[in-house]
Amino acid sequence: MDPEVSLMLHCDPLQALGEHQIHVEISDRFNRQSFPEIEQHIEALWSDRVTKEPWLFNGAKFRLHSAVLSVMEKGPVAEQAVQNLPQCGEGDQLESADKSSDRLAKDEQSYVLTLQLGLTSYKDYLGTNWSREAGNLQSHGQNECADPQAFLAQPLGVGAVMSTADGDVVLLRRSQKVAEAAGLLDIPGGHPEPKMLCPEVSEEAICVDLLQGKERAVVSEIFSSVCAEISDEVNVPVNSLSKPLFMGIALNHTSAGRPSAEFYVRCTLTTDEVRDFYRRGGPEAHESTDILFLSRAKMFQLNERSPLWSEMCPSAKGAVLLYQRVMPDY
Repeated sequence: MDPEVSLMLHCDPLQALGEHQIHVEISDRFNRQSFPEIEQHIEALWSDRVTKEPWLFNGAKFRLHSAVLSVMEKGPVAEQAVQNLPQCGEGDQLESADKSSDRLAKDEQSYVLTLQLGLTSYKDYLGTNWSREAGNLQSHGQNECADPQAFLAQPLGVGAVMSTADGDVVLLRRSQKVAEAAGLLDIPGGHPEPKMLCPEVSEEAICVDLLQGKERAVVSEIFSSVCAEISDEVNVPVNSLSKPLFMGIALNHTSAGRPSAEFYVRCTLTTDEVRDFYRRGGPEAHESTDILFLSRAKMFQLNERSPLWSEMCPSAKGAVLLYQRVMPDY
């Protein structure tokens, strides 16, 4: 397995999930743990970054604490209970749950994913996951909380394996000017925004209490943000995109195990039409410099020995691994 990425959770083959199969629990209990020294470190890093890059703003983000994928049948419920830990991706716990679920007849199964979410911010992400102290924070989290991610921001990202009408998958070459993974190949992606559910308050004033009772709206924001990111980055109309299908969650270990939910989205436009829309530019055209297309066959052939693999950023690698495992377009 590539050390830059692992799978925290994945759906069974041919069992990608729709929006109605996702549930969320929102609580302060799922926020990042804190202690005075790390808060001082975060503030110092943020002050330094804003001095150098005054255009930065501290946007609120959803924090992923854990996820549970439940496989339900007419009798008991079999669960993959996956804590937000980097090493969970290929562990015995998931393997055992996979073998159990394989024994269930597909027509008697119903899959439900529950995400436990708190709140975090871009400032906290830079000061924890993206900090040189991330390794120490993980050790401290393991020792104090039996959870190496307890003191990390863990903002939940989203990414999309977008397939054209010709069956080609879209990759974007990231600009050299972006903060992370400059020059590497990526999939369209970003973050769901708590601000979309609390437009009347400032980013800094958003709190868990304001999201209570809005759990379905949170799920809707997660799914709609996938299509919004594709539209902004690839410049295709939102109405040309199918409803996203959830494939799983990948962890980016270049940023201390930051989680990203990866989806599959079909586009009604041909490869040539998508290329044409991209070249016209869009709201986030500055984030990438080129568009590439991979056939379905080439997507399934990608691995660590492929020349293209070394050109891909961790989020794209995680999405490819999930696509190969879940096979959402079959």
